[in-house]
Amino acid sequence: MSLPGGDSAQPSDQLSDDRRPDERPYVVCARCGAMAEVAPLTWSYSVEDGVGRHVCDSCARAHIRAIEARLDSDWW
Repeated sequence: MSLPGGDSAQPSDQLSDDRRPDERPYVVCARCGAMAEVAPLTWSYSVEDGVGRHVCDSCARAHIRAIEARLDSDWW
C-alpha cells in the first residue's frame, strides 16, 4: 500500500526504531545524569508537571530535606 508522497506503509510492528536491537534504553537521573539499565530499587521516582523523573540514590540522599519539604503536611 502506498501513502501520498510515495512512502510505503508498514504495519506498526515493523516500523523501524532508531536504536540497535542490542541497545537497551537507560534510566537517567534527573539531577546528576547517572544512568542505569533498569531503575534500581534505591532510586526515587516522582511525577512533576506530568513528567516522570528518576533520581538516583546519591542525589536523593543529598537532597532528602528538599524532597520532604515538598510533601503535604498530611504526610506527617
